[in-house]
Amino acid sequence: QVQLVEAGGGLVQAGGSLRLSCAASGRTFSSSAMGWFRQAPGNEREFVAAISWSGGSTYYADSVKGRFTISRDNAKNTVFLQMNGLKPEDTAVYYCAARPYSDSDVPLHDSGYYSWGQGTQVTVSS
Repeated sequence: QVQLVEAGGGLVQAGGSLRLSCAASGRTFSSSAMGWFRQAPGNEREFVAAISWSGGSTYYADSVKGRFTISRDNAKNTVFLQMNGLKPEDTAVYYCAARPYSDSDVPLHDSGYYSWGQGTQVTVSS
């Protein structure tokens, strides 16, 4: 079981940037596909970005493509989400998730992930 702790959320003006991090404990991080999801009040949780265990493959929701970048540092058991050009509609609680022993499988739906962090709030003011 991977334990995940997100950090880096906060309040930012539209057009600004934030960098989220997700620190993982456990030995399976380097073999895990990692994902970022978000949930705004009244909405279902939605996919934001995902990265393969090696970092060689990345995937993005259309709504964030070109603005957000997912990356990982397996030596530090950490995955990042760099968010630029933030918009008020990006306001949500952001969660990271892990799927251990993923091989080439990088789920783009929350049902594909086994471990979740507690979330970090991102608020973008207009």
